[in-house]
Amino acid sequence: MRPGATPLPELARALAAGDLASREIVADCLAAIEERNESINAVIHLDENAQAAADESDARRRRGESRGPLDGIPVLVKDNIAVRGAPLSCGSKILAGYSPPRDATAVTRLREAGAVILGKANLDEFGMGSSNEHSAFGPVRNPHDPERVPGGSSGGSAAAVAAGFAPLALGTDTGGSVRLPASWCGVVGVKPTYGRVSRSGLVAFGSSLDQIGPMTGSVEGAALALAAMAGPDDADATTLADAWNAPSFGEDSLRGLRVGVVREFLEDGVDEAISTRIRSAIAAMESAGAEIRDVELPHARYAVAAYYVVASAEASSNLARYDGVRFGHRDPEARTLDELYTRTRTHGFGREVQRRILLGTYTLSAGYSEAYYQRAGRVRERIRGDFDQAFSQVDVLVSPVSPESPFHLGDLRGDPLRMYLNDAMTIPASLAGLPAVSVPVGMIDGLPVGLQVQAPRGQDDRALLVAAAVERLRVGP
Repeated sequence: MRPGATPLPELARALAAGDLASREIVADCLAAIEERNESINAVIHLDENAQAAADESDARRRRGESRGPLDGIPVLVKDNIAVRGAPLSCGSKILAGYSPPRDATAVTRLREAGAVILGKANLDEFGMGSSNEHSAFGPVRNPHDPERVPGGSSGGSAAAVAAGFAPLALGTDTGGSVRLPASWCGVVGVKPTYGRVSRSGLVAFGSSLDQIGPMTGSVEGAALALAAMAGPDDADATTLADAWNAPSFGEDSLRGLRVGVVREFLEDGVDEAISTRIRSAIAAMESAGAEIRDVELPHARYAVAAYYVVASAEASSNLARYDGVRFGHRDPEARTLDELYTRTRTHGFGREVQRRILLGTYTLSAGYSEAYYQRAGRVRERIRGDFDQAFSQVDVLVSPVSPESPFHLGDLRGDPLRMYLNDAMTIPASLAGLPAVSVPVGMIDGLPVGLQVQAPRGQDDRALLVAAAVERLRVGP
């Protein structure tokens, strides 16, 4: 197997044993990008210092000064996360030419662990989308079928890992933007507990929802990356106070595990083939000793509506800073301040971003805040209560990641409501701030399917250990 397409733990062991050098891994990743990126469009910037960083890692190992399992591992970073000296576009024209003065905290911690920053990955503009078709750099294509979407908004990161461009990529998850593309590209994607990873240096979309998460070829690899990034940060008051370490992955048994299943997530609007595949995975868990229980999330049916009110309202506020005055794109034809604001934002933002800004501004406007935004907040609390009730009965919840398989490019561009419904099963955990993992459980007609494992708030290790156990079951073709 090519180094760039090898699961992260195997690479870490090969590096530690001296069987492989970081320079070789980086060279292989760069060769794969050169060969296939033109057709997939997952990578939009390469770091010119990557080979030098790999050489530094190899020199550390020769001196016996390895920084741990991530030392020498290449990582691609979604382009809404700051990397010092690299472009930070958020997939938008409005940030053309902008380069941040410092790294995001998550990137700093990966560098401290010895990881090699390989470059930046494509994304839906400002993280808004479920298909990665909404990017100023053009759409990302699914490596399993280039005529189909990879999922969004972290589609570039997921496609890059699936194509062997890097063994590790960072994505961001607001309503499912790590888990959906992970499922559709056949990789592992983790949304940590809200506050587990610092948001400092992450360009804000929905501040009460956004989380940075790893995307890799294995659950153990994702846990290693998460452990490197996790922990409190003085630059982000929402980070959790406790430290977090990756759990020990052995032959953990599912015996006695109480697994909750929301039957509506297997029935209402779910493609029959996906439902069958997920039921097979649940049956395999039961055969391995898990106890399957039906549970209810009665307010989950309102999650999509509540999410798009909350997230759009927060986006409207966060994106107000892009006005052509301080940084990024400034329309050269503007003659007055009003023209500067209007023309810059009209030409700088894409249609999906404009749609969400308008929706968010409306729901926050006088006379409508109570009817929409505050009511959505109350629904959010009900959903959190539903999860608390469910987790008093079970240890984890499992479900499909998405109700359908990746669709063809352009199929849903004119149907935003159906596009939004692809996040119907990921959004509830986002609203509640819970950890959730997408793990591959086979293929349908050559396209991957992911199982979502959700755990109580703060129990990221439980979600990862169960996902790893599912991974070892090797469910489906």
